[in-house]
Amino acid sequence: MALKLNSVLITDDVDPKCIDILKRNGVEVVFNPKLAKDKEALLAELPRHDGLIVRSATKVTADVINASKLSIIGRAGTGTDNIDSVAATNKGVIVMNTPGGNTISAAELTCAMICGLSRNIGTACISMKEGRWDRKLFMGSELQGKTLAVVGLGRIGREVASRMRSFGMKTIGYDPLVSAEESAAFDVTSYPLEELWPLADYITVHVPLIPPTKNLINGSVFSKCKKGVKVINCARGGIIDEVELLEALNSGQCGGAGLDVFVQEPPKDQSLVQHPNVLATPHLGASTTEAQSRVAEEIAQQFIDARDGKSLFGALNAKALVNAMDPVQQPMIELGRCMGVMASCVVSAPSKLLVKASGDAGMKTALSFLPAAVGIGLMKNSALNLINAPALAKAAGYELCTEYVAGGDNSVSLVQDGVNLFTGCVEGKCSVLTQLAGVPLHNAMTLVSGSSYIMFTTSTKQAKDEALITLLGSLGSQGVAVSSLVTGSSETNGACLVQLSSAPLNTEALAAAGIQVCKHFVL
Repeated sequence: MALKLNSVLITDDVDPKCIDILKRNGVEVVFNPKLAKDKEALLAELPRHDGLIVRSATKVTADVINASKLSIIGRAGTGTDNIDSVAATNKGVIVMNTPGGNTISAAELTCAMICGLSRNIGTACISMKEGRWDRKLFMGSELQGKTLAVVGLGRIGREVASRMRSFGMKTIGYDPLVSAEESAAFDVTSYPLEELWPLADYITVHVPLIPPTKNLINGSVFSKCKKGVKVINCARGGIIDEVELLEALNSGQCGGAGLDVFVQEPPKDQSLVQHPNVLATPHLGASTTEAQSRVAEEIAQQFIDARDGKSLFGALNAKALVNAMDPVQQPMIELGRCMGVMASCVVSAPSKLLVKASGDAGMKTALSFLPAAVGIGLMKNSALNLINAPALAKAAGYELCTEYVAGGDNSVSLVQDGVNLFTGCVEGKCSVLTQLAGVPLHNAMTLVSGSSYIMFTTSTKQAKDEALITLLGSLGSQGVAVSSLVTGSSETNGACLVQLSSAPLNTEALAAAGIQVCKHFVL
């Protein structure tokens, strides 16, 4: 699945390499950093472009996204809190960052903060520049033997831990996504947060700003720490409660803070910045020539790879799309969509549907995008894609679950309350249906996009035969030709699926003929 990417708008200052890579690959680029501060002009310019690349200055709000025709938004950096990812997802727009581009720069700044706090480098420097020689005021402490608590053991957290161990620090940490065994492999001892706070001499945070991490370090946490604990935040403003941090600094419970990020940037309230025990910098985590060059190259190449259907590295909201990029998966995606359309005839929200895949490892991979594909068909909305379908289907009251069964015939089933609604598979490049309401069809029916179908089930084979005769008679009287027809029967049920010609179908005439059990749908 390739991505439309004819033109990209860049509204923040980025390294020229970004523009060069895009242009070399045939993408038109408009570079206008003035738009970051001119929302009206931004809204006017955006509809001309398929892609948008920003850093932190441009605020990509819901109204900006909804006014655009974007396919993809890229952040040349890590944090995407200036992008409304929920609005982008609902619009079906990919949000992408460069997760590793500024790792080293952010880690090195964090380490510099730790060293600066331990030896009062910031205040000592100011004192010298003011003409004083206050050696006795700036007694520091060694890092050797101290304990560094790293909250967030992703790329940056691990790099910080690795570097600070060279100073002789003991590294402990917490990350809900990293097991104790995994963290031990890179020499970080894992603890639950409540056990971690009292052990730390220094605490550094490397987590995104999301509801669970907002004000993660607050007055309650400081009260559990050693007196004089030092904290560092080079991640996102708001992870440390600024009001309660100031109180802890004033009381001496917190011995110092290294802050590169703030809730409001630039901060209007200078209380923290002016505090003598605070080492403050103006959001410099990624401000190195190497990092800016790296993220510019990476976001441009990621855009090209997405356009060419090669990769979605860095995509934050396109889980279903990642494994669906391979064109080989298109028939499987179409199978899921068709089954969703058929399900819309027999289920209504709120409903819980199980997407069950049986077969080899490839079928397990397909479960990453099949629920989204089913959701597209279920909602019958042309604006849906694999990005926004899961969220919008959930909002409409549909819960789509998955189950994988190893072995079998590489088939997909849609199940509700233990009842098999449909089973299908891919034959060559075609999506085909093999079971209807749990009844095996005598021959598989190819599902063709845009074609019109009628399906029905009965409680007996005889009832199925009688209903089919009545149906064919009614269709004939309407001049509706049958393109293909498959039936199936079991000991207790009958089933039939009919593909119609393009002639219009009068469903009221079907009802008048006594055919009430038929479901008509267009794929």
